[in-house]
Amino acid sequence: MNRYREIIGRINYALFLAVVALLPFPQICVRYACVAWFVTWVLEGRWLQKPASWRENKMMLPFVLFGIWYIWQLVSGIWADNHAAWSMQMERYITFGVMIPVGIWGLNSMYDWRKAGKVFVIGCICAALFYPALLTLLLFHREIIDSLNWIAPWDYSSFEWWHFYQINLSHIKFRLILCSIDIFAIILIPQVWEGKKYRRLRIFLIAVLTLSILISGSRQSIVTLIIVCALSFIMNMPEPLRLKQGGLFLLGAMILCGIAIAIHPRTLNTINEPRLELWEIATEHPSDYFWSGLGAGQNHTYIVRRFIDENKQVDPSAIGHCHNQYLQELMELGIGGLLFFIIAWLSIPLCAQHEGRRTAILFSTLYGLNMCTDRMFGIYCGVALWSVGLLFILLQSHTHRQQQAAGSTEA
Repeated sequence: MNRYREIIGRINYALFLAVVALLPFPQICVRYACVAWFVTWVLEGRWLQKPASWRENKMMLPFVLFGIWYIWQLVSGIWADNHAAWSMQMERYITFGVMIPVGIWGLNSMYDWRKAGKVFVIGCICAALFYPALLTLLLFHREIIDSLNWIAPWDYSSFEWWHFYQINLSHIKFRLILCSIDIFAIILIPQVWEGKKYRRLRIFLIAVLTLSILISGSRQSIVTLIIVCALSFIMNMPEPLRLKQGGLFLLGAMILCGIAIAIHPRTLNTINEPRLELWEIATEHPSDYFWSGLGAGQNHTYIVRRFIDENKQVDPSAIGHCHNQYLQELMELGIGGLLFFIIAWLSIPLCAQHEGRRTAILFSTLYGLNMCTDRMFGIYCGVALWSVGLLFILLQSHTHRQQQAAGSTEA
C-alpha cells in the first residue's frame, strides 16, 4: 500500500509540474493536465485521511470560503434566466471544485516548492518567446489564419510586426491574463533563486518577462507591474524606514502609473475605451440586481438587453462581459455575494503563514488590481492561475514545516 501511494504521489507531483509549466500556454493544455493531476490526487487517497488541524493549515480558510462562494454560484442557477450562460460559467469555475479539497486535505510530502516555482518561471519565459514567434509565423503565412476556424478575426490593417503583435495578442491569449501570469512569475523569481550567485539570472528573467508585459498593449498590466514592484520594495525595507519612506515610494509609483497611462498609445477616453460605456450601462439600474443578483453568467445577457432597450446598435458577441470582477459579482450574486467574495479574497493574505505571507500579499494585490478591469475568474486560465497561486502559498508553509521537522529529527 505504501509503495502504491509513493508511485501515485510521484505521478501526481509530475502532473502538477506539468500544470504550472503549461499555465502560460493555450488553456486547453492546462485543462487536461489539471484534470489528470486531480485524478491522481484522488487515487493517492489523502482525502480519506483527517484534514490537517487549523494551526497547521490556516490556508484552509480561503479554500473553504471560495468553496462556499462556488456553491453559491451553483445555486444561483435556480433564479438565472439564461441557463446556458449559467452552465458555461460553471464549466469555467470547475477548477474551484478541483482545488478546494486539495487545499483542505493538503499535498503530499514530495512537493518541492522551489522546484515547482522554477518550472513555472521557465514556462513563462518559454511562453514570452512562443507567442511573438507564433504571431510572426501567422504574419507571413495568412493562409494558416484563414484555415483555422477557432482563431478570432485578425486585423490586417497594418503588416508592421509591432502593430500586428499588439492588436492580435489577445486573439490567441488574453493580454491581461498572460501578463498576470508573468507578473506572478516575477514575484516568485527572487524566492526560488536565492543568493548572490543567481543575481544575474534573476535580472535576466525579470527583464524578459517585464519586456513581454510592456509590449503587450495592456495598460492595466503595466500599472499592476509598477504597483506590485513598489509594494515588493516597500516590504523589503527595514522596519523603521517602511513607514517613513514607504508612503513616498508608493506615491512615486502612482505618479509613474499616471505617466504610463498618459503616454500609452491607447489613451483613456470613451471613443477607444468601450469598458467605460459598459460600466455606465451596467450601473444605470442597480435595483435590477442589487439585492438578489441575476445569477451566475447573466451579466452578459443583462448588458446586451440594456443596450437593446436604449436602441443602441449592438453585436452581442462583441460585448462579452462587464470587464470588472467586482461589478460582475454584484450583478450576479447581489451585494451579499460581492461582500462575501471580497472577504474570501482578503482571507488569503490574512491566513497565510509567515513563510508565504509576502507571496500572498503580492499575489492578492496582483489579482485585486486586475479585477478592476477584467473578470479574472470568468476565464479558465484566470481560475487556473488563482488555483496555482494559492497552492504555491500553501506549499511555502508546507515546505517550511517539513524542513523544521527534518531539523528537529536530526537534532
